[in-house]
Order: sequence, then C-alpha cells, then structure tokens
Amino acid sequence: MKNLSTITLLYTSDIHGNAMPILYGTNKKVDAGLVKYATAVKKARQNNENVIVLDNGDLIQGTPLMTHYVKEHTDKENPMIGIMNQINIDAGVIGNHEFNFGEQILADAIEQSNYPWLSANIINTETGKPQFGPPYIIKTLEDGIRVAIVGVTTHYIPNWESPNHIKGLTFKDAFSTLKNWVQYIRKNERPDVLIASYHGGFEKDIETGEPTESLSGENQGYQMCTEIEGIDILLTGHQHRMLTGIINDVLIIQPGNNGQAYGEIQITLEKTDKWQVVQKEAHLRSLEDVDADEKLLTYMNDLESSTQNWLDQPIGYINGDMTIHDPLMARINKHPFIQFIQDVQVDASGVDISVTSLLNNSSKGFNSVVTMRDIVSNYMYPNTLIVLELSGCDIKTALEKSAEYFEAGSNGEITVNPVFEAPKPQHYNYDMWEGIDYKINVAKPIGTRIENLSYHGERLGENQKYRVVLNNYRASGGGNYKMFQNKTVVKEIQKDAVELIRAYFEKNKTIEAYVRKNFVVYCN
Repeated sequence: MKNLSTITLLYTSDIHGNAMPILYGTNKKVDAGLVKYATAVKKARQNNENVIVLDNGDLIQGTPLMTHYVKEHTDKENPMIGIMNQINIDAGVIGNHEFNFGEQILADAIEQSNYPWLSANIINTETGKPQFGPPYIIKTLEDGIRVAIVGVTTHYIPNWESPNHIKGLTFKDAFSTLKNWVQYIRKNERPDVLIASYHGGFEKDIETGEPTESLSGENQGYQMCTEIEGIDILLTGHQHRMLTGIINDVLIIQPGNNGQAYGEIQITLEKTDKWQVVQKEAHLRSLEDVDADEKLLTYMNDLESSTQNWLDQPIGYINGDMTIHDPLMARINKHPFIQFIQDVQVDASGVDISVTSLLNNSSKGFNSVVTMRDIVSNYMYPNTLIVLELSGCDIKTALEKSAEYFEAGSNGEITVNPVFEAPKPQHYNYDMWEGIDYKINVAKPIGTRIENLSYHGERLGENQKYRVVLNNYRASGGGNYKMFQNKTVVKEIQKDAVELIRAYFEKNKTIEAYVRKNFVVYCN
C-alpha cells in the first residue's frame, strides 16, 4: 500500500434544470449544462481511481425544459435524474427549489434516482427521521480510505415554499443538525475525510468575517466552519456565488449556478498509522471547450424537441411597446410589462390590490408576438398566487421594505442599493404595487421613504383591512418580508404564473401596452 493517495471530488450546485448547453430565451449556445459536465466527470475518472461526484441541490427546477416536463411528460423519467444516474453520481442533497413542483414530482425524482439523497435536517414530523434518505454516507475508496459525506439544507424553506408542498415535514436548524452529525460521525465512523455538503451559503464575508446579510439563519456556512470541529471540506450553494477559500482550516467552495461551472477539489492523504489529510485544494472549473456527451444528447433529444416546439407556440399579441430596455428604469417608472403582470394577477384573483416584481435584470418584456418562450423567459419561477388580508400598517411596512432597494447617488441620481446586488443579486425583492397610490422619496432615510399612500383617493387606514394578491414566495415572507407571515389567507390560486399568463392571453388575444401611473420614485 502506498503512503500517499489523492481523492478528486467533483460537485455541482444550483443546476436549476440546465441539462442542455443553451439559453432557452434566445436559443444561443452556452458553455454550461449537465451534458457537458458529464464529459468532465468521465475525464476525471480516467485520471484517478478515487473520484467522488456529488450534487448540492436545486437540481430539478429552473428552465423551460423542466417546466414543460412537469406539465406534459411526467409519465417519463425526470431528465435531470436520468442524466445524474448516467453520470453515476455518489449522492445528492435536497435544495429549496426541489419542492417547487410539489410533493409528487420530488417523490418521483427521488424514487428514480440510483443514488441517495442527503438532508439530515429535513425531518418527517411523524417519525422524527430524515425524510429523504440517510443523513450521511460512507464511501470506501482505493487503499481503504473512508470518506464521510453528510448533507444539510437551509432550514429557511418554510419562509418561501407553499405549505402544500412541505406538509408533514419539519425543517431543523441546519447548523445545529450538522454539528450533531459531525460529532456522531467522527466518534462512531472514524472517517479519514469528512465532507459536509450544505445547500446554503455564507452569512459573513469569508475573509473578514464581517456580516454580509441579516443573520436570519438562511445561510450559516461561516458559523459551520468556525463553530463545528471535524469538517474537512464544506461544499456550499444556494447563493449562486463563485468562490473558494479557507475558513478555520475548512476548505470551502461554491460553484455558481445554472451549470456554468463546477467545483473540483483535490485531497491528498498520507498514511502513517492512519490516513491523514495533508493537502486540500479547491478550484472552479469552466465548461468552456468541453464537448457535450453524445449519449446524453441522444437521451435528451425527444424531450428537447418537444420543449422547443412548445416554446415556439405563439400565445398572443401586444399592441404597443412592452419591451424592457433598462431594468432600473422599469422599476423606477411604471412599465407596461409590470402593468400587464399586475393585470393578470388582478384578473385571476378578483381583488384590486396586487404586488409583483421584475424578477431579474435579463427580462426583456414582450415583443408584438408573444410565444411561450417569451413567457417563461420573463417569468422563470413556478409561483402560484395567494390573496392575503393585510392591514394598512402591513402595506406601509412592506412598501418601506421595498423602498430599501434604492439609494441616492452623490448627484441626486437614483441607484440600486448594493446589498441587492451582492453577494447575491436580489432584484426580485423590490416589489411594485397596483391598486394603491404612493411615492418613494429615496432622499429620505430607510424606513421613512413612503409618502402620499392612498387607496381609491383615501388615505390608507392603519388598522383597516385590505385584500392583496401576491405570489406564494412573497406571501410566505420570502425576501424577509416578515409582515406577510401568518396573515389570513383569503384565497389560493393554484395555477402557476406561466399558466395564468397563458390563460390571460387566451381570453384577451391582443393586449394593449399601457400604464396606470400609480407610483412615483424620486430623490428630493
């Protein structure tokens, strides 16, 4: 037996349904996707006997491909699972977006998997045991090296997810759960290497330790590294960041999102009386100049063709200009595309106060002919709608929260508050409201920016109740909108946003581009 041995660990995180190397909004080719990653894995296995391959969650949701699969093809194997099975990964971790399509889609995905799913802190409420599989696995490699892999998931999921999708589940604190399992594994399994795979990110700057977000518990990576003894490597995700580093001698890494890169970790062990880690390095690897796996392209061919046909279906028409050229200006000034989404939500809910966001800065709005490709490119989340009963005070508090999105520049110009851009872009956490009138004065201190707030020409009553339609993510408090939590639910609209938009076009084939100027953002 040799005295030195090397392990190669490859992992993905936040793939979000990106199997193919294309952007569905434009059909442009990109150096991304699992069909390319599979080639990189195959090459790594040719070069080293000791290769471990993991996925860190948010695998099955996020592209039109997966939306179409869920709507039309669930009688077939989930393509993301089929690809991971063919790549032959060793384990996967549950991500928060795994729940988006509902209980059955996730259950089917897990049943179809040839590998275990790890999430030690997502517990079956009745049994008290992990719901989706073992909390950890032990891999025994060449030379008898034993590697422990334990998985945990951000426990913040109940703040975002539809209650119907997570019923019967308890989400325990990820940090304390991981700490308990690491202690157990070190004591009882005595592994040579311990890897923690955490679908969550960092709440502090990895170099300075300064907080980078409110310590809500959504991300606990820094605390895990500094307060849990026995972790050699912490794989992270969720925040869509690209980073590597060392925190308290724990090697950390995060490989971005959408399959644009993957993590590669090289671990060198030396044998004395037992194997010991003597070196560990983390690298972010691009898929540029990596060929797609031909076998997987063939596997994907039928579903991909069906998806492309679906995306090219004309759904409706726009009379006027509903294109977005400047996302910041579309948030400062009421834009016809935002007006359209508000009208869809009002029509579906039957109430006249509506809340929506421009979900990301790549949204282009609609041209004169609207296809399914346009709809799913602009509204990429499978959100449903909920009508809440809110007080005037709740509405004012929520508006002040949204107004934090803006910052006054040195010359009085309006810019984006940097906390909404880094470490993770959160442009979707700025809401625009319909059915009420208001002004946002960016020159005023945060918390005091909302002016002239009224409903039907009357000042909003602080204790008066109003019915408001918003998406399920926001209604559950997502984005730290805690004022919406535990409010009376008046109605739930179970069709997702893409379906609602399509139905609106079926009812109103041609849509007029217009705006009702009910809000003003200014700096004075």
